[in-house]
Parts: sequence; structure tokens; C-alpha cells
Amino acid sequence: MTIRTTARHRLPALAAALALAGAVLAGCGGQTTESTTASVTGAAGQHLNLTSKQDRIVPAKNEAAAALLPPAIRDRGTLRVAHGSGAGNAPFYFPATDDERVFIGDESDIAHLIAGALGLKLEESNTSWEGLFLGIDSGQFDLGVSNITVTEARKQKYDFATYRKDDLAVEVQESSGLAFSGPDSFSGKTVAVSSGTNQERILQRYDADLRAAGKPGIAIKNYQDNTGTYAALASRQIDAYFGPNPVSAFHVAQTKGTPNATKIVGRVSGAGSTLQGLIGATTKKDSGIIRAVQAALESTIRSGDYTKVLQRWGLEAEAVPTSEINPPGLPITDK
Repeated sequence: MTIRTTARHRLPALAAALALAGAVLAGCGGQTTESTTASVTGAAGQHLNLTSKQDRIVPAKNEAAAALLPPAIRDRGTLRVAHGSGAGNAPFYFPATDDERVFIGDESDIAHLIAGALGLKLEESNTSWEGLFLGIDSGQFDLGVSNITVTEARKQKYDFATYRKDDLAVEVQESSGLAFSGPDSFSGKTVAVSSGTNQERILQRYDADLRAAGKPGIAIKNYQDNTGTYAALASRQIDAYFGPNPVSAFHVAQTKGTPNATKIVGRVSGAGSTLQGLIGATTKKDSGIIRAVQAALESTIRSGDYTKVLQRWGLEAEAVPTSEINPPGLPITDK
């Protein structure tokens, strides 16, 4: 997350989004009652716990992975992980519905997996998207876990250990007749996308190719956050939202049964048409920690804890069979 990877989407706090939903006839998601703010039902019908009582999955220390840590981090005993989610970006990292001081989400759970397998105490920080990378660059943070897409450009400055597929979704109002089979489906349409993200670059490429072929292009819209995006979708100011699949899947579950219910009508790889995009835990280039992080992730994949985390958030379809270090990423020529 798709964050710009496909990941970066500044969503306001979930509670704020739900409050807005109630204010505009469930404009972005269900009634603001105790039952609907405490949980939503995932696409697979599972109950997603959105409260501060998370009962997180923390694996036992994996000695082989921990042995790969740089001595300075091993001696410090903490893993400093940053999430570039701003006020909140569900389902990645966002405030619990019953306590806005507690942030939850699948990226937080992944961070707990890594720290637990390394035998380290987790120290989580939330920052802006820009601040996430500045903190990694300066050494303030050991690791970024924030739906960050692996790209060839980023690999020049950062190392990655993958832990999830990077898929983008085309989300529309449930009553929309728009179907997505490729770039031509967006011809003449108004589509929202988060500024500076990989998905924006893909959408810009679609637009350029359509216009070069003499077809109507795409009216690309950027909003400050996902509340603005979903308000525009609900009011039919835009035809579709093009963003990370987990964000859209969560929103579809959140709005199910409301007057502004949405649906996903297509998915594409966050790395473009020729490569499966991948999301990776991100460290400063040659910091010495990436082999330990990869080994930690690999140990949780083998133990089944990794699968349990993805199932908690309805993201099992984005599971990877193994964690890779610096695999092929979104090509520089596609940026």
C-alpha cells in the first residue's frame, strides 16, 4: 500500500470517517452505533475486530533470525518501526474505535510478527508518508511497515523484505454499471487516486495511452484524504476510486447494506501490467537489518502465524509463499 506506494492513502481516523458517514446518510460507512464502530464484516464474512483489545499474534523468538541482527539493534533490544499513515489508514494502521490513542491494523500486526520473531520489543511510530522515509534515512526508524511497494527506484536507497502482494482495486458505487477490463474502461471517466502514489503513475500512463490512441482520456482527481474521496464517490462526482485493494475491500465491508454501498469491479497489480507488485518491510540501504527481517518473516510464514494475521484482516488472498529480499519492482520507466 499501493504507498507513493500503493500504499499511501491518508485516511482520517476511522472514528472520524464513521462520524462523517452518519452525517451524510452513511456516506462512507454504516451507522455510528456501538456495534458498527466496534467491528465490520469482511468480504469473506469474518468479523473484523476494530477495538483496542486486539489479542495480537506475537510469535516466539526465532534464534536463527535474531542471530542475523546487527549487534547495535540486538543490544538495544528494541525494533523501531514506523507507519506512514498520518491520521489513520484503515486497514493498515488506524485508531481503534473505542480508544483513538491505540492504533491497530494489519501493518501493525506484521510489525508485531517481525519484532516477536526477532526477540525485540516493538516501538511503533506513526508519521506522515514523507516523514516515514525521512525517518528511515536519518536512522530514526529501523524499519518502515506501511504498505510500501517495491520499486526499482526505491531499491536504489532502500532494502526490502516482502510480505504481501500489492494489488490495486477499482471501486465504484454498488449501483454503478462501470466494469473494468483494462485502461479502455476508464476512457472518458472521472477517477480519483491519491497524489504521488504508484497507482497515480499507472493511471497517468493509462490516460496518456488513451489520448495517444485518439480516445477520450481520464479526468484524474486528487483528494486530501479518503474521506474526501469517498464523499465524492457517494455524491457521484467521480466514477471510480483507484487505490490499494485492502483499503477498498475494507470500505466495501464498511458500507455494505448502506445507501452508499460500494463494490470492487476490477483489480490490477500495483507494479503494472507485466509484473506482480509486492509490498515490503523497508530499511535504509545496507543498514544490515534486512536479512534478519526477511528471516523473521519467513519463520512466521512457516509457523502459520503470518497466515493468521492476514486472515484477521481478510487479506489472505494477498499472501506470499515466501519473503524475498529486493525482488524485481515497479520499473523506473513506468514511473
